[in-house]
Amino acid sequence: MTRWGSTALLPLLLVLAACGSASVSSPPSGVDELVIPTPGPDPADFVDTVDNPWFPLEPGTTWTYTVNDTAGAHPMTVTVEPGPEVAGVPTTARVTTEGERVLTDWFAQDDRGNVWWFGREDSWEAGVDGAEAGLAMAETPRVGDGYRPAFAPGVSEDTATVTSLDDRVTVPVGTFETLLVDGRSELEPGVHTEWSYAEGLGLVAEQVVSGSYRSVRLERVEP
Repeated sequence: MTRWGSTALLPLLLVLAACGSASVSSPPSGVDELVIPTPGPDPADFVDTVDNPWFPLEPGTTWTYTVNDTAGAHPMTVTVEPGPEVAGVPTTARVTTEGERVLTDWFAQDDRGNVWWFGREDSWEAGVDGAEAGLAMAETPRVGDGYRPAFAPGVSEDTATVTSLDDRVTVPVGTFETLLVDGRSELEPGVHTEWSYAEGLGLVAEQVVSGSYRSVRLERVEP
């Protein structure tokens, strides 16, 4: 599973783009007025900052997490940097460092407050080799919303579904009422992950429900 969009915002339900991936028995249910993934983002639809309260990317912020997995407990940090222009859209980079592994993902927010995932450095990029930007976070998440966080054939073929708006999670930094998102991958059918987002903070917890053991908990946010 790829671990973590407009388009001219058309009055349509979310639909899967006509891509070359294998069909799935239960496609994402949709998000009103969004076409996800987007085959042709319009730069005029995007703003310079990512300040969605569920997925904030404020420059200068550092999130520090504790990860527990089969290798034991270790830290993970997330920082924010300027990103490149992708598919004509200026992006913000979210840099995740876990041991020697560094993942740099590119995001941009549209003028309605929806955050889109435009690619991952050295992995995939919207507009290249059939890859398309997907939805990282809706402006107003609703239970039952289903969407693709991104689509890159053979690299990122994930789906996400909002399952709760009032799940309660306790992590080292505090106890929060959270947005719960269920993530699955067509490339790894046995993997099922849940992400918990706190308003104003972003991701506070990640839990692999099925697949290799992995638990992520937010320790602190600076400043």
